[in-house]
Amino acid sequence: MSRFEWVISWRYLRSRKGGGGFVSLMSLFSFIGIALGVATLIIVLSVMNGFRHKLMGKILEFNSHISVYHPGRPLQDYEKWQGLLSQLPQVIKVIPIIEEQGLLSKHKNASGVVVRGLPVEELAQKKILSNDLFQGSMETLFTEKKGVVIGKRLALKLGVGLGDSVSLLMPQGQQTPFGYAPRQMPLTIAGIFDAGMADYNLGYVFISLSAGQQLYQMPNAVSALEIYLDNPEDIHRFIPILKKALTGSPLHFIDWQKRNSSFFEAIMVERNVMFIILTLIILIAAFNIVSGLVMMVKDKTKAIGIFRAMGATRGTIVRIFLYVGSLVGILGTSLGVILGLSFCYNIESIRQGLQALSGWELFNAEIYYLTQLPAIVDPSEVGRIIVIALVLTFLATLYPAWKASRLLPVEALRYDG
Repeated sequence: MSRFEWVISWRYLRSRKGGGGFVSLMSLFSFIGIALGVATLIIVLSVMNGFRHKLMGKILEFNSHISVYHPGRPLQDYEKWQGLLSQLPQVIKVIPIIEEQGLLSKHKNASGVVVRGLPVEELAQKKILSNDLFQGSMETLFTEKKGVVIGKRLALKLGVGLGDSVSLLMPQGQQTPFGYAPRQMPLTIAGIFDAGMADYNLGYVFISLSAGQQLYQMPNAVSALEIYLDNPEDIHRFIPILKKALTGSPLHFIDWQKRNSSFFEAIMVERNVMFIILTLIILIAAFNIVSGLVMMVKDKTKAIGIFRAMGATRGTIVRIFLYVGSLVGILGTSLGVILGLSFCYNIESIRQGLQALSGWELFNAEIYYLTQLPAIVDPSEVGRIIVIALVLTFLATLYPAWKASRLLPVEALRYDG
């Protein structure tokens, strides 16, 4: 690597005279294309990482990491299994739960819901309720035997507020002379929460475990046991331990990843597709480098002949044009990384500014489930984007550099273009 080669490469890249001005303009377009491609990839992947992380957090706040149940029937002797599962490594706690369906109604308004019954102390500690409580107080559940906490959207749909009475219609009932009659139980609105996700705000209600056992006629039984781990993303290491503990029992289990597999698979598919599509921006910029260098070779044919006549080797010519393309790639990638990271770390401020200027709501919380636009930068992804951009730009320089080195000095000096 000689200083002469770098000086000539930089001079060719900055050429403004004659036909070289157009070649330099194409290099500028390539530079901008690579920068925009790299920046866009970083921004899009970081935002999708943010969505996945925030939504996963919402899901894990609302649901357990693993649910152990007896298929088709209530789980009897749950306290024995609760004690056994609590002793397993990585387990933080095991909670009994009633999870059944019901129909919540008020006057002529009704909505199908999933009823979850938890111990009152767990209801008070559940972040999705205690942190996101819209109205009311969790302490009410300790005094209200038939208290219920419902979501904000469900409260609006039923037209109810704190302290109002609602009716819960349960499929479990009794046979009467007039046929099967479902059971109905009055409940008092003890709290209204806002989980930040429309499905949860509309479709789930919480009651105490004892009330759930009474309502659904499950004395000394529960629907399932909820297991919470110290690291839910490392759940694949715990699954073999749980399988061994449940060997020979009729119990089954399902983890949070399988329960939400279609949701997270859809996110990963979208993420991979976006990665491929946006990489095409860098690829197009790389093709611009090919075009620009081919034209540069034609424009600098006579100069190449002079260099060869003065003793420059084919390797020297190859390196000169490799450096030209590589400089475009390195500078464009560097600018793209700076732009992408700057955008990601200030994305919410940028969104607020654009929203204020345009007057449009750019990020509807009811649609996207989140109140802020999230962005989480993954250093390994940024590194992979940098490598891809540099490799594509380097490959784009190979053919023009090889073509320049194949020019014979005599033919190059006769060129009068």
